[in-house]
Amino acid sequence: MLNLNQPQTKTVAAEPVWKILIYDRVGQDIISPLISIRELRELGVTLHVQLHSDRDSIPDVPAIYFCAPSDENLGRICQDFQNGLYDVYHLNFISPISRQKLEDLASAALQANCVANIHRVYDQYVNFITLEDDMFVLKHQNSDNLSYYAINRANTQDVEMEGIMDSIVDSLFSVFVTLGNVPIIRCPKNTAAEMVARKLEKKLRENLWDARNNLFHLDASQAGAFSFQRPLLIILDRNVDMATPLHHTWTYQALAHDVLELALNRVVVEDDEKPVGGARPKGRSCDLDSRDRFWVSHKGSPFPTVAEAIQEELEQYRNSEDEIKKLKSTMGIDAESEVAFSMVNDNTARLTSAVNSLPQLMELKRLIDMHTKIATAILNCIKARRLDSFFELEEKIMSKAALDRSLTEILSEAEFGTPEDKMRLFIIHYICNGISDAEYQRLETILQEAGCDLSAMPYIQRWKSIMQRSSMPVNSHYEGGGTKTVSMFSKLVSQGSSFVMEGVKNLVVKRHNLPVTKITEQLMECRSGGEIDDYVYLDPKLLKGGETAPKNRAPFQDAIVFIVGGGNYIEYQNLVDFIKE
Repeated sequence: MLNLNQPQTKTVAAEPVWKILIYDRVGQDIISPLISIRELRELGVTLHVQLHSDRDSIPDVPAIYFCAPSDENLGRICQDFQNGLYDVYHLNFISPISRQKLEDLASAALQANCVANIHRVYDQYVNFITLEDDMFVLKHQNSDNLSYYAINRANTQDVEMEGIMDSIVDSLFSVFVTLGNVPIIRCPKNTAAEMVARKLEKKLRENLWDARNNLFHLDASQAGAFSFQRPLLIILDRNVDMATPLHHTWTYQALAHDVLELALNRVVVEDDEKPVGGARPKGRSCDLDSRDRFWVSHKGSPFPTVAEAIQEELEQYRNSEDEIKKLKSTMGIDAESEVAFSMVNDNTARLTSAVNSLPQLMELKRLIDMHTKIATAILNCIKARRLDSFFELEEKIMSKAALDRSLTEILSEAEFGTPEDKMRLFIIHYICNGISDAEYQRLETILQEAGCDLSAMPYIQRWKSIMQRSSMPVNSHYEGGGTKTVSMFSKLVSQGSSFVMEGVKNLVVKRHNLPVTKITEQLMECRSGGEIDDYVYLDPKLLKGGETAPKNRAPFQDAIVFIVGGGNYIEYQNLVDFIKE
């Protein structure tokens, strides 16, 4: 698209065509995790602006529009035609534009007398946000309309529900058009996931049988860029497992998301310096993406291990820095003496290599500083909210181990976590263990005194009673992630804010597969039996929809797991670990 929808030529010397990029909020969210501003420049984009901002006319430069085909966006584009802002328009729609809207756009172009200026109109099918090579989300800026709450609240109208399901289907369809592959779909019965699965199957099937517009008969260069085997798409409902999203986390990426609100691979850490004159503290925005090798190798590690790794990187950096300092001092020897000549020759070689390694060193220093800042911010939150204790308590509750103190005592502690932390602990206990009415009322009083918002409880109670009536008992499939060392944290906290980690080496994290991973494993191996027997089986390539899974299928090599109502980083990491095994 940034190459004006021409295939990229191999010649490096070719000057990029200068152009401007105009996007809406959705387009901005899709592009920002993928391409840095520097890379945009290298691709010839000299200016990138919001569609709905005040823009001046820029002649002689092609304008690439990248936006959703919404009425308000199209209205603005027609206005641009009217004002003759650009000489060349390349219109790229995130999801396909309807026939009717396309005709309206054409008549607006006729009126503005700029039909010749519109060079391309493209449906890009990219209505999803790719955060990593193996992970995408559908939720862009301030769009809570795909949230668990929107899907499950009691007063959602049927029309709204249809709309939510359609937009999820639209995005999943885009994912498979981009992959160039038609999946086989599995999902649990009678859930929102089944609604999505059936709509998606219908959409895929209609597209496959539409000879003119089939998006899956790509030209030979693109087709089967992936494997010959078709992927398995597992659509699950968030209700499969409600405890994991509430569980306090322990890995770097999940903690960054939980306590620092990691969004679109960017996290904002507040500066330590006190602002002058009552201004708000400035935050520093840190990018955490695949270009950062420390992040790539440690995002799934337990937090103490990360702190230790930062320590090691720092040591390494200091050693390299010392070497350069030593070189400086040896180069300043008294040049008149004979010795100098022989030394200069050796040192020149060493100096050359030192100078060559400077950019890498500078980058290393930047990364160490950034991760130290992020880790310190996380550590401060852990200490302030005693998140380590919450993590251990929840692990025990989920794995049915006995607690050292009663829940009443724990929740009565004033200094213990925020009201939200207490609610998370209480709901996990309620989901996994169940409690008597008398105990429930006693705990409810304690939580209210602690300032907790209990408005979620009626829903959780109803959810639990439905789950108990269903074929799948709630509390059977939790084992917790399991950590053996309980006091691993006290040493860390007692050292003040510096990252001195002792006793991290004996941190044993037992790995358990979470419910989502267990279901994925069973479905990929095409095992029968267990809770997945009544999962719906849909194959869009079959003329008549086959409902039952074929008896003897080879196991799947690729799977895409999608959770209606939102997944989380703990589940993502658990799946990644499962694949590595």
